[in-house]
Amino acid sequence: MDIPQTYPHNSNLLEDRVILVTGAGQGIGRTAALTFAEHGATIILHGRNTEKLEQIYDEIETLDKASAIIFPLDFEQATEANINELAEAIATQIGRLDGILHNAAWTSGPMPLEFHTIEHWQTTMQINLHIPAALTRACFPLLKTAQDASVIMTGDSHGQTPAAYWGAFAVAKAGVEALVKIQAGEWEIYPNLRINALIPGNVNTPQRTKTHPGSNNRQLPSPKDLMATYLFLIGPNSTGVTGQTFNCQESL
Repeated sequence: MDIPQTYPHNSNLLEDRVILVTGAGQGIGRTAALTFAEHGATIILHGRNTEKLEQIYDEIETLDKASAIIFPLDFEQATEANINELAEAIATQIGRLDGILHNAAWTSGPMPLEFHTIEHWQTTMQINLHIPAALTRACFPLLKTAQDASVIMTGDSHGQTPAAYWGAFAVAKAGVEALVKIQAGEWEIYPNLRINALIPGNVNTPQRTKTHPGSNNRQLPSPKDLMATYLFLIGPNSTGVTGQTFNCQESL
């Protein structure tokens, strides 16, 4: 399938939609939240750092026909009760949900398996796989009542092609792709629902700087360069597209 390489010209593409963006405090999540807002969506901003979320909130509130709500939560420490409370708060305060971008991620960077402790495995799985699955489940009652709802899971090339030293992170991201296929199959009875995985690729973000401090990351695409693909998958143009994995770099 051909993915658009430029932004849709329609600034009302996401008008009247409510979209939850996890990990919205920086990098791709921040850019996606602002881009979705620029196209008319109401954005639910999730992150650990309230100060960063408040800065994005202020930017969104200056846009025409856009608004935002902040829901801070540390996914590393989050329990099932916390996730259910987040979904219930969305239902109570907003009353609808039209999409989720599961952008929050965590990795310690490359590390041999011999140094993977149980705690390391648990943290990696919790943030990259367990929470996206649990949050999608908790928000399902809202999503299934939407006219057209899209869920985007963030994949990674190491999940498709596991490589030495990427251990728990690669396993978690492989799990994300399996989860997407399973959920898409179970949602076949809901033509208004779709779920896909999106691999950003190598991007100039704070996360990339953390895992590859010696690389010339400034030469990589910026988060903004990827937004046409994010808009395609979260918006109405991808209706009927589900259970697939897309790589942003292939459309640049």
